[in-house]
Amino acid sequence: MLEILAERFNYIPIIILMMIGLYVVIATGNLVKRLVGLSLFQTSVFLLYITIGKVFGGSPPIIADDGHHGEDAGHGAEAAVAHGADAGEHAAEAADHAVDTAHQAAEVIYSNPLPHVLILTAIVVGVATLAVGLALVVRIREAYGTIEDDALNTADYSLESGSAE
Repeated sequence: MLEILAERFNYIPIIILMMIGLYVVIATGNLVKRLVGLSLFQTSVFLLYITIGKVFGGSPPIIADDGHHGEDAGHGAEAAVAHGADAGEHAAEAADHAVDTAHQAAEVIYSNPLPHVLILTAIVVGVATLAVGLALVVRIREAYGTIEDDALNTADYSLESGSAE
């Protein structure tokens, strides 16, 4: 049990951050504090996905080029004749190289870049959402004179019922 906990220790602070962010969103009535809690919750989700996407011992998924590409820099008819004459040799070499590259790729552990790319996109969306939320809070403050949830509900109810203007 202790080994499993030690292997997954990085999940504990992430879950704590997630619960703090969720608590702030639910428990507070201040709109700015709710946005801060939402940002904290989003950050903990980002950390969770980055942690899950990490492959220990993995290398970047880039297959090294062997240098055969771009050797012939000729142009025109001479290059076409040269390529046509060497087509049989190059096809056999390319097939052998493809098989060797496939065997080498199967032996190497690659890390998956997709979670990191998705998190970069999510960070951009999170910042944009926070900016829109803060702009709405500024507009609500201008319209109602407060950003507290209870005062907003009271003011909105009094406007709807027409009791006080």
